[in-house]
Amino acid sequence: MLSCDICGETVTSEPDMKAHLIVHMESEIICPFCKLSGVNYDEMCFHIETAHFEQNTLERNFERINTVQYGPSDNKKDNTLQCGMEVNSSVLSGCASNHPKNSAQNLTKDSTLKHEGFYSENLTESRKFLKSREKQSSLTEIKGSVYETTYSPPECPFCGKIEEHSEDMETHVKTKHANLLDIPLEDCDQPLYDCPMCGLICTNYRILQEHVDLHLEENSFQQGMDRVQCSGDLQLAHQLQQEEDRKRRSEESRQEIEEFQKLQRQYGLDNSGGYKQQQLRNMEIEVNRGRMPPSEFHRRKADMMESLALGFDDGKTKTSGIIEALHRYYQNAATDVRRVWLSSVVDHFHSSLGDKGWGCGYRNFQMLLSSLLQNDAYDDCLKGMSIPCIPKIQSMIEDAWKEGFDPQGASQLNNRLQGTKAWIGACEVYILLTSLRVKCRIVDFHKSTGPLGTHPRLFEWILNYYSSEGEGSPKVVCTSKPPIYLQHQGHSRTVIGIEEKKTRTLCLLIFDPGCPSREMQKLLKQDIEASSLKQLRKSMGNLKHKQYQILAVEGALSLEEKLARRQASQVFTAEKIP
Repeated sequence: MLSCDICGETVTSEPDMKAHLIVHMESEIICPFCKLSGVNYDEMCFHIETAHFEQNTLERNFERINTVQYGPSDNKKDNTLQCGMEVNSSVLSGCASNHPKNSAQNLTKDSTLKHEGFYSENLTESRKFLKSREKQSSLTEIKGSVYETTYSPPECPFCGKIEEHSEDMETHVKTKHANLLDIPLEDCDQPLYDCPMCGLICTNYRILQEHVDLHLEENSFQQGMDRVQCSGDLQLAHQLQQEEDRKRRSEESRQEIEEFQKLQRQYGLDNSGGYKQQQLRNMEIEVNRGRMPPSEFHRRKADMMESLALGFDDGKTKTSGIIEALHRYYQNAATDVRRVWLSSVVDHFHSSLGDKGWGCGYRNFQMLLSSLLQNDAYDDCLKGMSIPCIPKIQSMIEDAWKEGFDPQGASQLNNRLQGTKAWIGACEVYILLTSLRVKCRIVDFHKSTGPLGTHPRLFEWILNYYSSEGEGSPKVVCTSKPPIYLQHQGHSRTVIGIEEKKTRTLCLLIFDPGCPSREMQKLLKQDIEASSLKQLRKSMGNLKHKQYQILAVEGALSLEEKLARRQASQVFTAEKIP
């Protein structure tokens, strides 16, 4: 007698037991992992292979179920397939159980399958796969061969533990190996570990540690790549910055050279020749344009060469007698003028073809010197002198430098003026007059002292300079004061007087070297028109440069005073009017 381990029923023979077991299998087959039912045995085997293939341990046990060994029949019986199959007891017990309701009650609610759609798809694939297998062998023969083997107690597919009953094995698998199922049981006593980086759930702390180490290695590699990329970017940025700095320095150097060359040309230090070369060049241009006959060119050239050889000005740019003409005009006309102060007699000199554009400082010195030569107070220091030509003035300034006057200014002009078109200003005129023992001083009006950039303090100073003589005298005062050298940025002029309007406003009278002699000679007429004085009169609104310097002559110097001033010029400073 044989007893069924599933339901306890007894049968008399092995064939009966096989048939009995087939009834169990065909009646109700339930998956031990997800409770899938309603399929035959072969479909269930394929379902377990595909749906629960994630666990490596299950895979080995499923291979044991699906492995069928085929061999030839020794007694050559009718097409009977002799096969041996080792059936996993836990799977067999689940598949052959004829008590599905009791088995379902042993499961908790949490064991319900979540992904029914997934298993339905696997079931469809299983059926397709079985149809292909039916072409190779008979399913009926396989079933018969399976149950020819002797039935053994259920064995755990994960740890190998053997249980007496299938219900006990099912409980063991779901409690001890719940982590290998789709949904862990609530009463599973094995702890779970969450990855802090990606949220993956691990059942073993060692596995979690290895998993986190992989994250860290990946991050470390990425950081290393980032550092390499960052280093490359920094190096590239550094190279680009160096290239930009190099280009900027090159551009700045080029601009500095151009500005320096421009200043050299502007101030006549570009070695392009001096007064003589410019005079000859401009006269040749006049001849080529037909404005000067060749005979006139040769005559002027001869006169120039003679003047340069003697060192005297040829007088071709001089206009005399203007102070006397102004005195007559103010006496007889100018009804809007309350009072006027005129300097001592002075001649006007304008620029010629040889010094046009750079000779204003030299021409103003000639004007100032023309007044001093007509003043008896300066006969002792200027005895035997005449108005020098521009190259001679340059030579006189170089001699003053050699005496030790203003070494700083000399170095700025490379200690050389002859043969150049270098500009001169109040400082050079000061050391030249001082070397001639003429007492003078420079006053600096370094900022505006009135509204809209005007310089009322400058006008007041000049008024005080001229009005210190002849208090209570008539409308026109011809003083003995020499004219004043007036310097501002880019140009210099000569102040020959100041007038006070009836409205108490002041107006300077100025000789400009840029005004040609034909315009100045209009002032020599008997009846001077008021419009002719427009070129002389400069109101406060006409003088709005940022800074002004004036050089005023105050008498003669003794030899000792000259030596003292030469020493003081080592560090040259001008008197500043706030």
